Amino acid sequence: MESWNLNELEVQPRQPEVLDSESEGRAIVINLPKGDRLQEHQVHERAWLLVTEGDVEISTPDGTRATGGAGLLAIFDPAERHEVQAAEDSRILLVLSPWPGDGHPSQPEEVRERAGE
Repeated sequence: MESWNLNELEVQPRQPEVLDSESEGRAIVINLPKGDRLQEHQVHERAWLLVTEGDVEISTPDGTRATGGAGLLAIFDPAERHEVQAAEDSRILLVLSPWPGDGHPSQPEEVRERAGE
């Protein structure tokens, strides 16, 4: 077993810290200072975003919004575009699964070819 107290980790602002990375998934902690954002983006994997400290606003291109502090959980489908902005200094846990997802550039070429990339 491995364990972490996410709110006590020394994570530099804007420098994602990978806690664990296996084929089943990847766990990443990100500190976002107030006003900073993860600009609109998408990932190849299903993504679970959990706010552990602070307050964030999450938005999607279709206008869907969620705001909240510690305990807010948002789930994104693979390739679902979204943006995250910190309303105050915030810390988030991002879990991606599987890792890497279909079409991710770090997948071996033969896997990407089977996925139609």
